[in-house]
Amino acid sequence: MALPLLAFTCLLLVTLGYAGMCAAVPFKDCRHCRGFGFAMRTDRKGRTKRGKDCRKCRATGKRIRVGRHLWNLWRGVHRAGTR
Repeated sequence: MALPLLAFTCLLLVTLGYAGMCAAVPFKDCRHCRGFGFAMRTDRKGRTKRGKDCRKCRATGKRIRVGRHLWNLWRGVHRAGTR
């Protein structure tokens, strides 16, 4: 009986922690460009230089978290349904 209760408590803490993170910091660094907003390239001498703009984050370097995106979708549906 104690093991399922412990598992439920851990799952609840992780879920509430992620919800708090989505509320406090809704954007995170883009995984594709690592927050730069563009790809890093090297020239023939091996020096790094700026590449093309990142298409995933549209050159901002930030992407919205999955939980925050789902929250925004739910809020939009709720607002449309209560008008």
